[in-house]
Amino acid sequence: MSRSVRLDHGEGEDPLARAVWRLRSRGCWEDAAALLSADAAQDAEVAVERAALLVERCLFTAAGWADAEDALRNAEALAVADEVRGAAACARGHLAYASTVLGVRDRADEARAALGRAAALLPPTAPGRALLDFRRGLVAEHLADNPQAARAAYRRAHAGATAHNNALLCSFTWRHLAGLALREGELTEARHGFAESLRLREELGYLVGMAPALAALADAEPEPEASRLRAEAQRLFRLLGGVPTWLESQLPAA
Repeated sequence: MSRSVRLDHGEGEDPLARAVWRLRSRGCWEDAAALLSADAAQDAEVAVERAALLVERCLFTAAGWADAEDALRNAEALAVADEVRGAAACARGHLAYASTVLGVRDRADEARAALGRAAALLPPTAPGRALLDFRRGLVAEHLADNPQAARAAYRRAHAGATAHNNALLCSFTWRHLAGLALREGELTEARHGFAESLRLREELGYLVGMAPALAALADAEPEPEASRLRAEAQRLFRLLGGVPTWLESQLPAA
């Protein structure tokens, strides 16, 4: 595969990777995508990474859909290698999922179809397979209301993320596995998973993901700790300009 800026944590010696990560982790997706624009015009892998940034912006802000669609079309046009085509399909599935779960437009069938294409293109040991498994879990949980299938997908994703040292993805798999545990009344398991998710995001400096992690942990903690966590989540939520937008209804009034 071609050069990658490693959007998952921005580690390494590449200054572009570090710059993109700093912007992404603070919710500055447009600025991060702009840094990749020149390379994304001709490099399929960078084009997919740029599209992924703009899709993430949609999920966090419920805005920027046209920009994400344009970036995805560019990535799909450039992609030739199966693994890059699979990554592009995975990103398209995520965009369709975001549109559906946020109530913008029902694209559930498109989400399933795109993630199915990605599964056919990505080898079982590919680094992107863990992210695909995670996104298939999201569809199973939130669009199909199938917690058993979601749990299996999240566990596969967690194992793959651990094997590939993708700490950011692990923070997501911990959180969603914990959410299923909480749904079943398994408070100890839920607290552990939510706490691990928060710890990883703190270590990575993933500021834009801190408020959701704090709010999730609050749901599994007794008072007064729960109120303290929600207050801290609200502080960060306001600091970042009210993102992710879907979190506002879960936080105390300012």
